[in-house]
Amino acid sequence: MSIKGKVKKSMNGIIVLVGFLLSLTEVGAQENMKIGFVNVEQLLGQAPQTQAVMMALQEEFAPREREIVAMQQSLQGRGETLERDGAVMGEEERANLERDIRNEQRDLERSVNEFNEDFDIRRNEELALLQRLLLQEVQIFASSAGYDLLLSQAVFVSGTVNITEAVLRQLEESSAVNAAP
Repeated sequence: MSIKGKVKKSMNGIIVLVGFLLSLTEVGAQENMKIGFVNVEQLLGQAPQTQAVMMALQEEFAPREREIVAMQQSLQGRGETLERDGAVMGEEERANLERDIRNEQRDLERSVNEFNEDFDIRRNEELALLQRLLLQEVQIFASSAGYDLLLSQAVFVSGTVNITEAVLRQLEESSAVNAAP
């Protein structure tokens, strides 16, 4: 595409955007439109549901983490044995121990990599579910509070339209209700 074509295409986009913004101001002036902003990253970082998900993941992966720690301790003990007794060991015995240490080191590295990959996959799955849940909660809040337009990205947001803290309070309340017996 030529430069002239690119400029024309971007100008068309700007014209459409300006037209849309002008129509919003007309609608807003006519109907007193209620606009809000929610910081989704802040919601994900501070929502009690996020903390609950992370604790559940820690519990789910704790047994494997303990196995890895045990493997590290075993490897460290074998390394100390080689360092301490290597000089008095027979050549074959020392070579076998060195080979065993290398094999155990590879197994440990493989286990750590698998653990990290599995944890990342599960965390991403849970965070995707959590994002959907949080967005549903935001929509419910916006609808019940009578918002006409809710944004999640902006260049500038004044405190009067930022409703993130109010949504967080609602998330905390719904989390407390769900946690109650």
